[in-house]
Amino acid sequence: MKSPGRTSLCFMFIVIYSSQPTLNLNLEPIVHPLVLSEQAIAEEELLRQKRAVATNGPAAEEYTVEIEISFENSSSMEPIKAYLNNLSFPIQGNSTDLAASLLSIAVTTVCRPVGNEIWCSCETGYRWPWEKCLHNLTCQEHGSSFSRHHCGCLKGLPPNGPFCQLQGDVILRMSVRLNVAFPEDLKNSSSALFRSYKTDLETAFWKGYRILPGFKLVTVTGFRPGSVVVTYEVKTTTPSPELMHKANEQVLQSLNQTYKMDYNSFQAVTSNETKFSVIPETIFEGDTVTLVCETEVLSSNASWYHVERRHDIQNSSRFSVYTAILNNMTSVSRLIIDNATQRDSGEYICKLTLDIFEFESRKKIDVTPIKISANEETKVMCDNNSVSLNCCSEKNVNWSNIEWKQEGKINIPGIPETDLDSGCSTYTIRADGAQCPSGSSGTRVVYTCEFSSAHGARGSESIDVIFTSVANVTITPDPISVSEGQNFSIKCISDVSNFDEVYWNTSAGIKIHQRFYTTRRHPDGAESVLTVRTSSREWNGTYNCIFRYKNSCRMATKDVIVHPLPLQSNIMVDPLEAAIPCKGSYSLQCCIEEDEDYKVTFQMGSLSFPAAKDVNGKQVCYKYNFIANSVSWCPKNVEMFCHFTNVANNSVQSPSMKLNLVPGENITCQDSTIGVGEPGKVIQKLCQFSNIPSSPGNPIGGVITYKCEGSQWKVKRNDCISASINSLLHLAKALIKSPSQDETLPTYLQNLSLSTSKVEHEIISSPGSLGAVIDILDLLSTVPTQVNFKMMTHVLSTINIILGKPILRTWKVLQQQQTNESSQLLDSVERFSRALQAGDGAILPIIKTNVQMRSTVIKTGHPQNYKQSFVFSDSDLWGNVAIDKFQLESLQPEASIVTVAFPTLKAILAQDVQAMNFADSLVMTTTVSHNITKPFKISMTFKNNNPAGRGPRCVFWNFSLANRTGGWDSSGCYVKEVDGDHISCICDHLTSFSILMSPHSPDPGSLLKILLDIISYIGLGFSILSLAACLVVEAVVWKSVTKNRTSYMRHMCIVNITASLLVADIWFIVAAAIHDHHYPLNETACVAATFFIHFFYLSVFFWMLALGLMLFYRLVFILHDTSKSIQKAIAFSLGYGCPLVISVITVGATQPQEVYTRKNACWLNWEDTKALLAFVIPALIIVVINVTITIVVITKILRPSIGDKPSRQEKSSLFQISKSIGVLTPLLGLTWGFGLATVFQGSNAVFHIIFTLLNAFQGLFILLFGCLWDQKVQEALLNKFSLSRWSSQHSKSTSLGSSTPVFSMSSPISRRLNNLFGKTGTYNVSTPEATSSSLENSSSAYSLLN
Repeated sequence: MKSPGRTSLCFMFIVIYSSQPTLNLNLEPIVHPLVLSEQAIAEEELLRQKRAVATNGPAAEEYTVEIEISFENSSSMEPIKAYLNNLSFPIQGNSTDLAASLLSIAVTTVCRPVGNEIWCSCETGYRWPWEKCLHNLTCQEHGSSFSRHHCGCLKGLPPNGPFCQLQGDVILRMSVRLNVAFPEDLKNSSSALFRSYKTDLETAFWKGYRILPGFKLVTVTGFRPGSVVVTYEVKTTTPSPELMHKANEQVLQSLNQTYKMDYNSFQAVTSNETKFSVIPETIFEGDTVTLVCETEVLSSNASWYHVERRHDIQNSSRFSVYTAILNNMTSVSRLIIDNATQRDSGEYICKLTLDIFEFESRKKIDVTPIKISANEETKVMCDNNSVSLNCCSEKNVNWSNIEWKQEGKINIPGIPETDLDSGCSTYTIRADGAQCPSGSSGTRVVYTCEFSSAHGARGSESIDVIFTSVANVTITPDPISVSEGQNFSIKCISDVSNFDEVYWNTSAGIKIHQRFYTTRRHPDGAESVLTVRTSSREWNGTYNCIFRYKNSCRMATKDVIVHPLPLQSNIMVDPLEAAIPCKGSYSLQCCIEEDEDYKVTFQMGSLSFPAAKDVNGKQVCYKYNFIANSVSWCPKNVEMFCHFTNVANNSVQSPSMKLNLVPGENITCQDSTIGVGEPGKVIQKLCQFSNIPSSPGNPIGGVITYKCEGSQWKVKRNDCISASINSLLHLAKALIKSPSQDETLPTYLQNLSLSTSKVEHEIISSPGSLGAVIDILDLLSTVPTQVNFKMMTHVLSTINIILGKPILRTWKVLQQQQTNESSQLLDSVERFSRALQAGDGAILPIIKTNVQMRSTVIKTGHPQNYKQSFVFSDSDLWGNVAIDKFQLESLQPEASIVTVAFPTLKAILAQDVQAMNFADSLVMTTTVSHNITKPFKISMTFKNNNPAGRGPRCVFWNFSLANRTGGWDSSGCYVKEVDGDHISCICDHLTSFSILMSPHSPDPGSLLKILLDIISYIGLGFSILSLAACLVVEAVVWKSVTKNRTSYMRHMCIVNITASLLVADIWFIVAAAIHDHHYPLNETACVAATFFIHFFYLSVFFWMLALGLMLFYRLVFILHDTSKSIQKAIAFSLGYGCPLVISVITVGATQPQEVYTRKNACWLNWEDTKALLAFVIPALIIVVINVTITIVVITKILRPSIGDKPSRQEKSSLFQISKSIGVLTPLLGLTWGFGLATVFQGSNAVFHIIFTLLNAFQGLFILLFGCLWDQKVQEALLNKFSLSRWSSQHSKSTSLGSSTPVFSMSSPISRRLNNLFGKTGTYNVSTPEATSSSLENSSSAYSLLN
């Protein structure tokens, strides 16, 4: 350790030495230290002279020598450093054998006394080796730099080993300016000038910067304008400013003066000399953030820059910058950001400037909000059970504090438990009834957990806690005692309105379905009412009303007693109707399927008769022998009833028995079972009391109808139901009223399937049994429960039997009696399909002979296209169903799509007799388990069993038609393609679909359609050629016929009418090609074609309107003058602006719903949106306006002209009117009037033919009447293409009026014809080119029409 009173200076110098290969040079890396006085310079020179250097070797080597110099007085150190800095390098040796050159001398280490210690610090660009820092005391606690690999200051000089060593390499990004004009070749790195500059500059840079310690490389990187700014990089260790200035001087001396390098323009930037730190490491919004920039470069010139905001940071209310130099060894700059926000995030640059050096360091910070995860809304029952509220920060930092607060009407404190290390806090609350009485139930209290960081950030999260009092549940106090068939209700009341669920169940734990009870809340509580409209014995028992809140349940119970009493529909009477001789008698009976203690009487009006009880197995009958003479007079019609009274004194009355008391002489039919009757008498009898065999314990059902014919009763109609089916029908009626219908339904469906299979032979011969099965399915489909795969299999097994081909005859008999049975069956299938749920797995297909079902379940994510195929080989029918995946994305997850196909139902569903339509394909019904709120497109393909048939229609079964008995409807459906053996349909809704064949619909191959196609295509060809010819003619004669303003406007209208109609006809052909039956309809192209046809046809009309208005203007406003530019602006706005607005609004309003075009043609839709009105209404208005203008023009023409005799005008009036209409009608668009009749379905073919002819040849009309009939056009064409013969004939016709009587001005016919075109007798044919306003205004009609 040096004496504290001394100062040591350690420096190194670099020598380049050349020697022979045999040179043995042994230089110690460290020269032993010498104690020097003020004459240290001389001693240093002496030391240098003692070095032995060989100079005659061919190779040059570089050596670094370290020397220590000690001073008694520290003031001598600065002159030495100044002396060394002023030396010019390289320094050549003094000996005659010149072999060594001294490249540089740099001070590396300076030891100064500090108090009683000596601190040895490194100069710029140098560091103590890491091993020295480990084994010696450092000055770290005093602010000196100390990193993982080096240190900058030691207490005392180490006894041995090296001094401060060069730092690691740095790359100095430097620039210098050349005061010369910037040549453009310097932008091209491959140019000769660029290479020349680069070579010369790099050579000079190398000579200058090689004196830098650790110098390795210098490279010119480019040039930029600003005179010429040279950018280059120097790889070296960090040099001192003084040494860098020397190197720059060397560069200046080594470079040719023609480059005019500016010494004062040197700049250097280095980025790895600065230590950058951020406090805290994790920054939250609201924190106070400190960015510290520390370097050993002693400079107080520091600046800060925010990269994202692109501005320098200055002292302000939130930003503070402090820069200081510590102990004359370290520069520190601090940027303090108060109350940081997310906008403060980004990259910051700390830049310290020293001389030409800029020491730059970058750091990116991220300011994030404090994110706290907490419980969602929590419901707490005031039952003295503890509930924990939890808050945790998403980033685990060292929080200084976590605090809980509460705000609400009631105060319920809790116990906090905080773990600052994990960043979580738990607040445990325990509420009892005293803290939240029933009046405060549902009170919301907000608990807030607030996190505070050590640097000022605060974040909080609130938890809503709803305190619910323990509910007091009361129930209807009155006892519930009813009889079967009566209704009852039970009201359950809670004084607390907060609950998660209210439900009812039986004492056996069976849950009552929600359709039997309703629940409503009110501010002071809630109530639930269980309502049973038709009670049965199954409702007998104890019922629980349960209010559940979380895991707490409050319950009230009620006993229900249901006394037996037969329902009116279950009382079987005999007879339903009977004839009784006035002196005869009849045995009346009422039977039920149970033996209960009932009091039964027969009643007739106010009279009551006792009944005798007869038990036969399970059937109990009550009988009374009615004697006709007990009635005061005869004949008479009376009604008899059975009256059942139970133990609860409730009663029910049976269906009436109609008794007809008749004289005995007219009776011809007599039967002990059926009774007696007069000829033609028709009576009904319950099948179990008829001649049909029946078991008393298992009676058949239904009604049989008899008619008295001669002396015999004949069966007129048999609606009897087999015993097993009848039993199932009674069970089905009881099941839909049962509280346990959900549990009973699966077993019942299985029994129905088995029973139907066993009695199939009976159903074939019994329309009543078939109708009963349909009624059973209809009843069961209304049970609001989910249907599983097994249940659906039983349903379709039953349907497969009743739709079998052997039973189709029975269906026809049944439909003659009841027309809606088939619709009722289809409706039942759809209800079952909508209730079908997949459960845990996928829904498997069900394949039967007469019915098939396929389905899918929509899973979360991206659904696949729904495609199902059905093949019935026995019926030779097939069909496909497809729904696009984009349609399926609108469905809820886990929704099921079910398609059921029927091959025989087409023969059962009611046919469209009036329109003579009949179903001739599969009937496929597709349902979705969830409601659909917007149009749902479905595609179907049916096998076409009648390819030669005409007019197929895609239809669906509309249950609301025909007084809700159902019928086929085509709304929302259309035929997409008919191709050989299949027909493709598209519909925008889901239900049951099929196709109808209409024998009177037009056949695509019919003669009428072929004729219309031929006329259209030939006419369009002529029209396009004519329109093109018209445009050519107008182009040829344009200058000749547009010499005045009115003629110009007229021909401009004609040209635009022609061009618009030409483009419209071309798009018409495109649309026809798109809609070729051999290709699928391209919807996008069809929409485009429809839009342009609509637009350009409207343009034709509006330009015709512009032409008509121009005519009207020139006729009426004779003295008014408007400039050509204004007239053109009005005409173009009217001709193209109005059609564009109408077309765009039409497509914008209808295309999003895909109802812009027709389903089977590229034209505006009529069936769904009436979009066609956007063409029809403007066309009608324009036709009316132009007709009005036509009348005004004709009226103007028919005014008496000067020089004409009235009699002559009288004779030619009809001719003039006829010519006017003949010319103006095609020009003003009246042709389209015939087209309006074709809009409506069923229009006469004559209208189609007339419209097709006139529309197709409209281009020819415009060529003839709009162009060629114009005399000025004729004259212009003759002048353009005339021969001498035509010229001489024209001269003769001009001089001799009698030679051309028809077209001569002197001819009466010619004058009338000229008047028709607006020329009066006072005007000269040779003066249409006059351009003065007075002439133009006075001959407006003439000028317009010519």
